[in-house]
Amino acid sequence: MDRLDAMRVLLAVVDAGSLSAGSRKLNAPLPSVSRKVADLERYLGANLIIRTSRNLQQLTDAGRDYVDAARKIIADLDEVERRASGEYQRPRGLLTITMPIEFGHRYVLPIALDFMNEHPEVTLNLLSLDRSVHLANEQVDVAIRLGELADSTLYAVKAGEFRLLTCASPAYLERHGVPHHPTELTKHDGIMFHNRSFFWSFEVDGKSVEAMPRSRIEVNTAASCVTAARNGAGIARLFDYQVPEEVSSGALVQILREYGGRPKPIHIVYSRQGLLALKVRAFIDWTLPRLRAACSKYCDAPSPE
Repeated sequence: MDRLDAMRVLLAVVDAGSLSAGSRKLNAPLPSVSRKVADLERYLGANLIIRTSRNLQQLTDAGRDYVDAARKIIADLDEVERRASGEYQRPRGLLTITMPIEFGHRYVLPIALDFMNEHPEVTLNLLSLDRSVHLANEQVDVAIRLGELADSTLYAVKAGEFRLLTCASPAYLERHGVPHHPTELTKHDGIMFHNRSFFWSFEVDGKSVEAMPRSRIEVNTAASCVTAARNGAGIARLFDYQVPEEVSSGALVQILREYGGRPKPIHIVYSRQGLLALKVRAFIDWTLPRLRAACSKYCDAPSPE
């Protein structure tokens, strides 16, 4: 039995939450993953996880102790291998980056591709995910995160800001008029997202105020929301990075700007234990000014009179 391989399999299962989820994460057959965990348990003479009929698992006391130790062993081994491979001497090796799906595709991906072309010894693994990833547990080097950061031991550098816009097409506003206060939205049609609150929150005199437009159409993607808004289906709430071309061209007009609230930050996040691999430092140094420049181009068109 390859104990290091078994440790990695066990950690994948624990981080994914079940044997089946671990097998998907590892892209390995479920029987193989289950067998490796069972082999490790037999070798140790102790149960590490408690299995259920639904293939869910939780750690035993021995399992928690073993997983904590295994994480340190794997982390130390990865560190030694990075040193031996020269990752601290020049940018090289696999660089795993996670980013929000839409923002990442629009702004981060082009920057990352240029970085890869500039650094031929670096291989990229790009994960587009609309969830917060645990960098250490999921072996991620760098994350692009939108919004306020939770307290953590991670390092972060601010790359820009984004705002939530309320907007509509000129044709809609001509037909229905321009609302000048959130309370007026009750007389307007709204383009709503599935599984989200139909109440929109605004900041009025420093206080949060909720308003609910009439729901005429529901969508489940920002692209559909943009298309519906452009075609005059109603008022939409979208992030400024989702509609820069539409706002700059006048296809969509910002309204209720003074009640939009504060902008939220965009960060480049990374962990640091010991020396920082040059591939990580090089990517941050490459991405930061380019992402800041991209964020600075969000349109800030005037509100209608």
